[in-house]
Amino acid sequence: MACSFGPWLCILLLLCCILNGEADYVKYKDPKQPLNTRIEDLLGQMTLAEKIGQMAQIERKVASAEVMKDYFIGSVLSGGGSVPRPQATAEDWVNMVNEFQKGSLSTRLGIPMIYGIDAVHGNNNVYKATIFPHNIGLGATRDSELVKKIGAATALEVRATGIQYAFAPCIAVCRDPRWGRCYESYSEDHTIVQQMTELIPGLQGDIPANSPNGVPYVAGNDKVAACAKHFVGDGGTHDGINENNTIIDQHGLFSIHMPAFHNSIIKGVSTVMVSYSSWNGIKMHANHDLITGYLKNKLHFRGFVISDWQGIDRITSPPGANYTYSVQAGVNAGIDMVMIPNDYKEFINDLTSLVEKNIVPMSRIDDAVRRILRVKFVMGLFENPMADLTFADQLGKQEHRELAREAVRKSLVLLKNGKSPKEKLLPLPKKNAKILVAGSHANNLGLQCGGWTIEWYGASGNNTDGTTILQAIQSTVDPSTEVIYSENPDTNFIKNNGFSHAIVVVGEPPYAETFGDNSNLTLPEPAPSTVQNVCGSVKCVVIIISGRPLDIQSSVSSMDALVAAWLPGSEGQGIADVIFGDYDFTGKLSRTWFKSVDQLPMNFGDEHYDPLYPFGFGLTMRTSNETNLIVARSISAAGLVRKGANGMASLIFSLLVTLILHKAR
Repeated sequence: MACSFGPWLCILLLLCCILNGEADYVKYKDPKQPLNTRIEDLLGQMTLAEKIGQMAQIERKVASAEVMKDYFIGSVLSGGGSVPRPQATAEDWVNMVNEFQKGSLSTRLGIPMIYGIDAVHGNNNVYKATIFPHNIGLGATRDSELVKKIGAATALEVRATGIQYAFAPCIAVCRDPRWGRCYESYSEDHTIVQQMTELIPGLQGDIPANSPNGVPYVAGNDKVAACAKHFVGDGGTHDGINENNTIIDQHGLFSIHMPAFHNSIIKGVSTVMVSYSSWNGIKMHANHDLITGYLKNKLHFRGFVISDWQGIDRITSPPGANYTYSVQAGVNAGIDMVMIPNDYKEFINDLTSLVEKNIVPMSRIDDAVRRILRVKFVMGLFENPMADLTFADQLGKQEHRELAREAVRKSLVLLKNGKSPKEKLLPLPKKNAKILVAGSHANNLGLQCGGWTIEWYGASGNNTDGTTILQAIQSTVDPSTEVIYSENPDTNFIKNNGFSHAIVVVGEPPYAETFGDNSNLTLPEPAPSTVQNVCGSVKCVVIIISGRPLDIQSSVSSMDALVAAWLPGSEGQGIADVIFGDYDFTGKLSRTWFKSVDQLPMNFGDEHYDPLYPFGFGLTMRTSNETNLIVARSISAAGLVRKGANGMASLIFSLLVTLILHKAR
């Protein structure tokens, strides 16, 4: 079409159109641009308010589209049990996440937010999600490839809800089972914990061979950003007290508690969460030498460091006593994103003031925001910020439940099988006239799953989808076998019913964090009386559901068979698969099973190592029980040698136990 204006005016209009098109193009929105180019282009356009907003992570209960827009919030999270509504569907979750995201995208620069959740054994906050065994059980499998598959399945179930970020894995090395988070640890042995960092490529995808060391990596929309936690030493606190002081020299910290962080960074972990605990009196949330000096500068970690829930508040005692100082100390130590989680206005105001007064340098703010943006760009959030229902059918998917069932089978540790070599009880026959199932944990999915399931602490009751151990037994036995369930039967009931044998399922109540700290570690009543009543009247197998070894020495002699099932999650069928002989036991203790709490802390390799069942112990149903004591003594002896010659002792130990078990068959 011909220009109806004068030639010069036409040229001017054409130039304006060209300039307007160039103005619409910004490098940070172009996925073809190099990563660092995009980061620096966006960072250069951000105001202080926009930068500080990116450093804030807030709880969903205080979030809204308006809050995301007005305060440039970088991240939202669900705390334990924080859901859109009870029994929320995948669609409910997706709609909520997208509502927050719309607020973020409506800002001047349109920086997408990232949503985080504690998916620590599956997407465990979410109704009908697959609940995998807690880490202590996975450590007993010694199967890192299985753990990687669990990571991939968990990523899909997290994406089903529109969420892109999982606060997992916990790579603490629990050195004292009195600690309330011990079940979140794979093992007392850092080498097992290192192996289990394979959860990271499961969650995020395998890092490309040519990827620079320390740069985070997330493979696509079916993967999520992972979080190695808690940096560092949280499993070694004094007396196993949560958030307490880890008293250990530098060699001990770096040889026991640090190695799994090396592995995590090599595998491209996107984020690292700081521990509430202290190291020799210095709060980790304020430890510049370890967060900035070691993690960032020495290990070249390029993702972002996130605080724990109100983690900076706990820098002072009591928590929050001087919040401005806490912000200063935490951010200057190297924390990039602060899990506030509620009073974001105070955090933003305090950090803004600290920067304006040059108490927190702008260079520190820019470092934090670079790292946050790096993760968001690597994840593809700028290209695909909105969630949809593409993965909704992955939530509680049957294939994932079968994977969880396999994990349960492989996590079970057989500690005793028969009161004498000729009286092995397991495997149980599927065909019997009548069997008894007893115990508080036999028909209770909440107790079976433990903490961090639907609620923060977990809860008693069947409040999500899954198979209880009783249901699994009922579906496994021959149709002619009568299964009688009585939670706490008396001896008259047992003797008058002519049971061929009994299965007793007892254990701990659910707990999380400090609420799980326990100085005596006894089986709570009525579990001991149930075991005594049942096992004193009929042949019995006792299955213990717990997040750690418990004080059971006085009861073991009354049991015909004993199984450590840990916290197996939603798929109780895996237990029936093994005790009825469709599969054999393969699990080995990832923790030392003590005789008495007076021995604690006690770990494999300690000078005075005298356990009830040693680290690495685990029978098979083919193993003669007469080798039980021989194997235990051999493992204990290897532990003593290991103190002085770690590698050679481990080799000798492995060969010795293999030989003993081979001869026992």
